[in-house]
Amino acid sequence: MENHMSVDVTYDAGPTGCGELIMNLFLTMRKMEEGNIIKVISYDPGAREDLPAWCRMQHHTLLNRLDEGHISHYFIKKGK
Repeated sequence: MENHMSVDVTYDAGPTGCGELIMNLFLTMRKMEEGNIIKVISYDPGAREDLPAWCRMQHHTLLNRLDEGHISHYFIKKGK
């Protein structure tokens, strides 16, 4: 699933809506080092648009998104 990508943290947001998902992701990433990779698992279809936009605004890099039916896996590299 992870395409041989080294993941430092996994955050399973489940069905959490984007507002709460973004806040929890923000708090989780604050504890991470620059360059670390987090895998975010989300069932919310709105995250497909919201997470890439949030990454751009926060200067993180969305490395990949993999979809398995209604579940999406996001791989985000923490920026500065």
